[in-house]
Formats: sequence, C-alpha cells, structure tokens
Amino acid sequence: MKRYVQVYTGAGKGKTTAALGLTMRAVGAGMKVYMGQFIKSHDYSEIKTLSERFPEVTVEQYGRGCFIKGDPTEEDVEAGLAGLAKLEDAVRDGEYDMVIADEANVAVSVGLFGVDKLMKLIDIKPGEMELVFTGRGAHEDLVARADLVTEMSCVKHYYEQGVSARKGIEC
Repeated sequence: MKRYVQVYTGAGKGKTTAALGLTMRAVGAGMKVYMGQFIKSHDYSEIKTLSERFPEVTVEQYGRGCFIKGDPTEEDVEAGLAGLAKLEDAVRDGEYDMVIADEANVAVSVGLFGVDKLMKLIDIKPGEMELVFTGRGAHEDLVARADLVTEMSCVKHYYEQGVSARKGIEC
C-alpha cells in the first residue's frame, strides 16, 4: 500500500496529539511506529504510555528540554543534528511503517537545521512508509512537498487566562 507525507502545523493546540492519534490507529492495524521528538526532553504522559504499553512504538527525544528563544546554542544544534541522524536512520532502515518527526517544523524555524534536511527524509522515504511532520511554522517547501497538510488554528485557549499545562491533558 502506498503511504504518504503528512504535515500538522499552525498556532493551535493538537499537532502532536494528532500524531499520537495516528500512532494509536497504526498500532491497532499492526504497524510499527517511530516517533522522534525535536527540542523536547521531558517525561510527558504520552511518552510513558507509549514506552510502557506499546512495544510496537519507539519514541526518542532529541532535545534539551527548553524553549529556544533567539539563536539556538551550540548544544541545541548538536542535539538537533544528532536527532536528525537517528530519524534518518529510522526512515532509511525501513523497519517502521510510520515515522513521525515531532516538532521538526519548529527545529527548522529556530535554525537547528535547514528545511533541506526534511526534504531529504522525504526523498529517502520508502513508498510503504507514512512520514509525518509536526510543529508550528511549517516551511513552505515542506508544505508544497507534503500530500496532506493540516493547519491547526487557535480560536480560544485557556492558556491565555493563565492556565498552565495540566498533567494528563497537555503534558
């Protein structure tokens, strides 16, 4: 079966959540999934669930666990490039039916690496692998190459009233 390239982007909540939904659907269909998370390094609730209960899913985090404001540090760039190499291996190896590059759009927009690196992932993607990119600010070149692009928009969010991320809901 031919598989495609999907992008989930925009300022609204739900990009990683959409990728997690795809993960659950894929596992239910007997597929193996690899999720590489750029920038993130925290023990999020979904990571615990996937790691403990779903051997068909591999999750690796490539970040230092902090928001990158301004220019990334040398350590941020090194972490991003090391993660990109792992993600490329996961795509090239063909062991997985679905590969998710979570927050890859943000990694490009903050300068951890260029969009050409994401284009290379598309170029080496086996035809029977679904490839998913998430994160705000998807580069126009990635949007043009993708088969499916969804932009989440925020109409209203309780974060604007000072509500922090809640365990089990946002983290």
